[in-house]
Amino acid sequence: MTTDARHDSWDELYDDADRARRVLEPPKRVDAPVRTAFERDRARLVHAASTRRLAAKTQVMGPQADDFVRNRLTHSLEVAQVSRDLARALGCHPDVAETAALAHDLGHPPFGHNGEAVLEQLSGPAGGFEGNAQTLRILTRLEAKTVDADGTSVGLNLTRATLDACTKYPWVRADAAPPSGVHGDGSPRVVVKFGVYDDDVPVFGWMREGVPAATPRRQSVEAQVMDLADDVAYSVHDVEDGVVAGRIDLSTLVDQRAEIWATVRDWYAPGLDDALLDDVLDDLVRVGSWPRASYDGSRAALAALKNLTSDLVGRFCGAVQAATFAAYDGVPLVRHRSDLVVPERTWAEITVLKGVAAHLVMRADDRVALMGRQRELLAELVTVLLDRGPDGLERQFADDWRSAADDAGRTRAVIDQVASLTDASAVAWHGRLCRPGAAPPSGA
Repeated sequence: MTTDARHDSWDELYDDADRARRVLEPPKRVDAPVRTAFERDRARLVHAASTRRLAAKTQVMGPQADDFVRNRLTHSLEVAQVSRDLARALGCHPDVAETAALAHDLGHPPFGHNGEAVLEQLSGPAGGFEGNAQTLRILTRLEAKTVDADGTSVGLNLTRATLDACTKYPWVRADAAPPSGVHGDGSPRVVVKFGVYDDDVPVFGWMREGVPAATPRRQSVEAQVMDLADDVAYSVHDVEDGVVAGRIDLSTLVDQRAEIWATVRDWYAPGLDDALLDDVLDDLVRVGSWPRASYDGSRAALAALKNLTSDLVGRFCGAVQAATFAAYDGVPLVRHRSDLVVPERTWAEITVLKGVAAHLVMRADDRVALMGRQRELLAELVTVLLDRGPDGLERQFADDWRSAADDAGRTRAVIDQVASLTDASAVAWHGRLCRPGAAPPSGA
């Protein structure tokens, strides 16, 4: 099947079950613009309050650190662009893949994975905390757009195909593997990876209807596209941010390779040896746009860095596209009919770039100290809100507290509230509730 033919058959490859919503919605008025079901999904993400909050949530460095560095929203927009372009090239629906990318970080609490670890520790009796499971909860419950016949929120009421594409870890906490390694922001993985809380299993079951019984944990192709786009964006853009921040010098990177390879094995890939990593880096340095001089802040240097970013994204996505087409010639790359194929060499190249950022940016002493203060702040805030109950919560979370059947439900209401906060609002809430009159922790 040619690429053009794939493009022409986007909508034909998705059936009524893929476009189904949990709550049936009446047709839009006749004078409204005509949009497909998947276009409506994308619009709902763009207009969601949870999406806007990402602008004030930590990506790698805090959103107040610098005007240039990424925050969760700009990162999500970049992942969405990569995801859409790759989906279009492969032939799966670009709106589905883009919406999944826009949604993929919605569940992140204040201070990113660092905050996630704190909420996991404090929410064990309520079923734990995980950013991807929180994303599903936001999409299907917390982000108010549609209610059912009983007046209960069903969140954004996205289509089955889009909701499934947003699910990176399609299993419950009890089925999760033990955590290992580190996150892209440098914090150790202490939270098991799962995609649904126990009390959200009913909507998860509806969403996963039609998934082959032989592969119950399989991501949809669109979710795999989103997942790869996230990895590509992390690897390339974190290096770009590090260069502009003065922490990474690409022109002298080969001189630091021994220390960097130790971090690569420690954090991401313990099985990669020096010879392979040396070879991979040598290949990357041979990319025509790789800088031969130190970054000096000039427009010319910034333009060259942007060209490198574009070339690397194209390199990784092009390799994946070619490998996937070779493996699935003539097979629709839609939902659960096929899988994305990431060549081992491409995975190694992405891992090398992640290791560069990890060693030269994430392991900096000032950042490690800040992360400790952030964890203390969130832990104190959760403790105070659990003690105060609904009087300390915003209306929708106070309602959840009052309607909860047990302590686990009340704890979940507090965790949902804290997870919804931005970095800045978490600091403000902490100052108001925990230390009135005191200055906030420095840098938090």
